[in-house]
Amino acid sequence: MAAITAYRGLLRSIELHVEDTGGAGRPVVLVHGWPLTGESWGAQVEALTAAGHRVITYDRRGFGRSDTSLVGYTYEALSDDLAAVLDELDVRDATLVGFSMGTGEVAAYCARKGTERLRSVVLAAPVTPYMLNTADNPEGPLSKTQAAQMAAALTTNSDAFYREMMTGVFSADGVLTISEDALQQVLDMCGQASKNAALACMAAFSNTDFREDLPRVTVPALVIHGDADATTPLQNCGERTHAALPNSRLHVISGGPHGIPVSHTEEFNRVLLDFLAEDLAAAR
Repeated sequence: MAAITAYRGLLRSIELHVEDTGGAGRPVVLVHGWPLTGESWGAQVEALTAAGHRVITYDRRGFGRSDTSLVGYTYEALSDDLAAVLDELDVRDATLVGFSMGTGEVAAYCARKGTERLRSVVLAAPVTPYMLNTADNPEGPLSKTQAAQMAAALTTNSDAFYREMMTGVFSADGVLTISEDALQQVLDMCGQASKNAALACMAAFSNTDFREDLPRVTVPALVIHGDADATTPLQNCGERTHAALPNSRLHVISGGPHGIPVSHTEEFNRVLLDFLAEDLAAAR
């Protein structure tokens, strides 16, 4: 465990909680979804470590064991935090793996910081290319009314909102795909989130347009998406993200809801490890 200073200000600094398995294996950096923590990647950390990779997770600012702040929840700031993790740990030849909101950090990092430190990226159940339904983005799955209702529900009763939201995240065709115990573990992570951070990040993933960022992700990319995802539907997000990336492949998990790293761990990990192995072989 390490605490990495992502921002140094006159009055205070922002420290991020980081877990690093260490070792000489090729690094994989996992960027968690909203409003979770790095612990949500437990099954992936185990599989990746067993395959010989160095695995790095961190809690986004305002979530888990990282510091919170009043501001700094735009994707510009959050991708700066990701850059601080990579720079401080001197991570090179890495694969960035983002889930849901975390895919936005991956896209923004590549567009703003370049891909010098990267070998490849993985975008799982992405919020890219643009969630908000607008006149020039009619494929956006989230209306302004829905976004406002979500923010109001979170503000009014966060516990009730998180239970309803996370039940949907891990359900396919109305059927919960994980155990009640697993759902409770997810809700425990949600409970660690600062409400201010949760609301600000909700606004960020709802309103950020990544359509100009995705073509700048020039390293090999894998998009993984469930075909029963009602949060970021495959047609609106996964397929469009795949089409916008210059060098990508798309893997669709049959019956997969939004939360595929947890609900479909075996298939998710197999596809991820196969991609990493092929990527490594291609570089030799």
